[in-house]
Amino acid sequence: MGPDSYYDILGVSKSADDKEIKKAYRNLARKYHPDVCKEPGAEEKFKKINEAYSVLSDAQKRAQYDHMGHEAYSSASKGSYAGGGGYSGGFNADFSGFGDIFETFFGGGGRQRAGPRPGADLLMKMRITLEEAALGTEKEVGVDHVEPCPECDGSGSETKKTITCPTCGGSGQMRQMSQSIFGNFVRMTPCTACGGRGRVPETRCKACGGTGHRRARQTVKVRIPPGVDTGMRLRMEGYGDAGDYGAPSGDLYIEISVAPHRSFTRRGDDLETKVDVTPAQAVLGSEVEVKTIDGRTVVLDIPAGVQHGTGLKIPGEGVRWQTRPGDMLVRVHIVVPERLSDEERELYERLLEIEGHKPSAKKGKGFFQDVVDKMKESVK
Repeated sequence: MGPDSYYDILGVSKSADDKEIKKAYRNLARKYHPDVCKEPGAEEKFKKINEAYSVLSDAQKRAQYDHMGHEAYSSASKGSYAGGGGYSGGFNADFSGFGDIFETFFGGGGRQRAGPRPGADLLMKMRITLEEAALGTEKEVGVDHVEPCPECDGSGSETKKTITCPTCGGSGQMRQMSQSIFGNFVRMTPCTACGGRGRVPETRCKACGGTGHRRARQTVKVRIPPGVDTGMRLRMEGYGDAGDYGAPSGDLYIEISVAPHRSFTRRGDDLETKVDVTPAQAVLGSEVEVKTIDGRTVVLDIPAGVQHGTGLKIPGEGVRWQTRPGDMLVRVHIVVPERLSDEERELYERLLEIEGHKPSAKKGKGFFQDVVDKMKESVK
């Protein structure tokens, strides 16, 4: 798995069960929670612990992680960004957000901390074809998001300087006193003047009204890694809404939906299709041409005596995972001809005699003749 694998982050083996994983996660989360641990890098460590647990605690995600490997799963590809802001971030496969664990371990919920707030995450849905899911692709999409104001560089101030909020004194919080039959209660709420930041613009920017943000539509290039499936989410770090001045931007999550295919059905890593053969091909064996998901033509050997519904495997022609591609399963359909030439009918009758059977007394006259006969009967 490598030194940065999710198993190494939690300090468990690859064969660890759910109980071991949960125990390791709880111990590490208590130790590195930002409200408890003041060591440098504790917040980043805490985020990685959450990320590892969000994958290894889910059976389906864990199986995908083990199958794809750490690099393919967590760093599927790189994205690029076109437009204002000039940010170029990483592109990662992810399947869940990171909740605040403070409530889980310390009860109630975390306190409102003063300071710049990170930007909000964004979610958009993308529908792709089965070919794109199996082989990977690259798409450009338009994203409406909040970006830093170009006039003040996101500071909200014309001078690009901020000062301590005079209302809360830089704490970012306001005290509200209330009385009840049980005594006096003090409730802390975010400062209405600075929004909990603790600082305000020295001179409000006229372009953004002091918010430091503006709404814009930007073009994002998304590289879809091979092997994605419906319900999976891809995360593009830093492509969400801009945060407060000095805080990181949120992430962009892209939820994948794979459209049905008229010729192929996906079965995990494998693709299933069908091929029609005649009774003669099924009895004697034959070679047929089959189309692959990427449009190539491969020759498939139909063995003599094959039965209807038999699946024949073509290795390596399924979903193109980075670790190992899946296979293509070709289901044989024996198609009985509805119309026969005189020569074909004679041969089938001869075969019927060899088998010791008698032909039906009522022989088909053909489609158009059947229609004519039925019309005559209706007239009578």
